[in-house]
Amino acid sequence: MPLDDYADLLAPIHAFLHCPTPTAWVTAAVQEPALLLQDHANCELKAALTAHSLIRRYCLPREHRQRLPALSFYAGLEALPDKDEVLGRRLTTEDERRVFDLLTPGPLLSKLVRLIQEELHHYAQVRGLMAARGIAEQTLPAGRYAKGLLAVVRTHEPACLVDRLIVGAYIEARSCERFACLVPQVDEVLGRFYLSLLRSEARHYQDYLSLAQSLSPVSIAPRVALFGALEAELITTPDPLLRFHSGVPEAA
Repeated sequence: MPLDDYADLLAPIHAFLHCPTPTAWVTAAVQEPALLLQDHANCELKAALTAHSLIRRYCLPREHRQRLPALSFYAGLEALPDKDEVLGRRLTTEDERRVFDLLTPGPLLSKLVRLIQEELHHYAQVRGLMAARGIAEQTLPAGRYAKGLLAVVRTHEPACLVDRLIVGAYIEARSCERFACLVPQVDEVLGRFYLSLLRSEARHYQDYLSLAQSLSPVSIAPRVALFGALEAELITTPDPLLRFHSGVPEAA
């Protein structure tokens, strides 16, 4: 697989992350392809749900936050949320039109909608790979990774949103780095698929990080460093569960 072609894309990811993925994780992951694909699917869906919740919380007035369309709505959008196009093509009820009139336009909304669209597309792709390989869907307990990062998110605004966006940047950056780690270790079909995800994951990390800085009245560098150190600890310490974003498998 031509990973060398992605060196310029991966260099900022490696500089952003405080540590590389341990070899022990890669060794364990390639021995559990069904589990890894299931958790990958879960991660894509969770990422879409997280972006949807951010739109609900930060792009709608409080009294209208229960009125957003279901997550599946975004998969059908043919463009970023230019209001006229959205209203003309997809919204059919007066209630939906009123909700979209209340949405706060801007980079946060447009980037989150685009992220939802892409994560739902990736989710469908992973499920397609699972079906083609005869992998039955299963419920997996969540790992410690996201919960560990969210544990230090501040509770006042805009600090809470800034921290959640930084967390999103680390999750996307680690995803990109791990896809690159797996490309040479998996079969050709799966390797091509992981390669195809590198650019979107890298862009998602950059979008989250730029949004965080644009919404913060001060430099986010100290918070980025704090989350980076915590993320590295979660990645390099023993972990009881093998997941896409887990640490070193305890058996190792």
